[in-house]
Amino acid sequence: MINRRSTLKSMVLGAVSALAMTAAGMPSAQAQNKELKIGFVGVTSGPAAAWGTSNVRSMQTRAAWINETGGVKIGDATYDINIVTFDDQKDPKRAIAGMEKMAQEGIHYVVGPNVDDGAAAVRPVAEANGIIYFPYAFPKSLYEKPASNAVLGMIANYQSGPAIYKYLKENKGVKTIAFVAANESDPLSQRDGGVEAAKALGLEIVAQNDTYQNDTRDFTPVLTPIVALKPDLLVLSGVAPANAPLLIRAARELGFEGLISTETAQDAKVLEEGAGEYANGFISVGGASTPEIASDAMKEFVDRYTKMFGEYNDESNTKVYALEYIIETLKANPAAIDNVDEFKKTIDTFSAPNPYLNGDAKLSYVGTTSFGQKRQLAVPMVVNEYKDGAFQTLFVGTVD
Repeated sequence: MINRRSTLKSMVLGAVSALAMTAAGMPSAQAQNKELKIGFVGVTSGPAAAWGTSNVRSMQTRAAWINETGGVKIGDATYDINIVTFDDQKDPKRAIAGMEKMAQEGIHYVVGPNVDDGAAAVRPVAEANGIIYFPYAFPKSLYEKPASNAVLGMIANYQSGPAIYKYLKENKGVKTIAFVAANESDPLSQRDGGVEAAKALGLEIVAQNDTYQNDTRDFTPVLTPIVALKPDLLVLSGVAPANAPLLIRAARELGFEGLISTETAQDAKVLEEGAGEYANGFISVGGASTPEIASDAMKEFVDRYTKMFGEYNDESNTKVYALEYIIETLKANPAAIDNVDEFKKTIDTFSAPNPYLNGDAKLSYVGTTSFGQKRQLAVPMVVNEYKDGAFQTLFVGTVD
């Protein structure tokens, strides 16, 4: 009995000791991992919330997956990924505050912002504090020399717009086109890019100066004169996900029978709830994947995302890439962990297997044609058509 009690006592003390060691950061494999903070600064509230929410959820899903499977090895160390987020509420001043917060926390890699004003506003902070950031914003000045710290995370409107208009001209007989945009720099810039693309294709532009305030909820007065012109294609330039169904519904209720498109990514659930059958046929840039090209890893990502948040946003097929590119580039050059100049050196020659596409697809940086340097993630250009609550692939393209 004495021996048995002594043995039990030793076992209990040993267990307590092991727990204490683990709590103190001693020999647990997980506890030994270092922490790699990756930031997000972007919009997760208001009419454009879907853009940033898909960013954050994609990052959190992928980070949880990596951490669950033991972390990621970069050089001689293994890291758990910690996503640090900041909602800039689509306000450039808040975006600056968010990027300053990232700098204070010693974060060198940040995803976002999601709009032109915010991405431009944070540039001085990023450059002064050694931060590489991945905006979902289109001004070329962010990615052309002398700028070098921003990397475009998606396909730009001046890349997708011409492809969409060309497809619709050749396959749907589109000859006339009209544009409407919110009276803000981001959508107005996208409208101007769309107008230039339409002119280059020889399309007749019947309207291009009609605008609305972003908090508009009754779009009938805005669209009435445009619908009267009966364009073959109505382009909702830079439209926020919350406004798209309202514009679509108003156009259809006014009797518009032409095609409607946008170069911004949208949320199928929001379209279904806000426009219902009126949204059928709506064309938009989608996530960078289709059922035909999605790998098993992409399917597992979608499954994990859905289980984590109870729903899935097609745009996350694109948003999954930013974190993946950051990690894989750091793996290719571990010195870049704390030195963004090393990251920049790696961009031009970087190549790694693309886990999210079937076949031998590669992760690489592109953008030479658009920006004169590689400052864009190579993601497939998927263009979708909405039908009965879901997106269907219209066509897939690429940029260089």
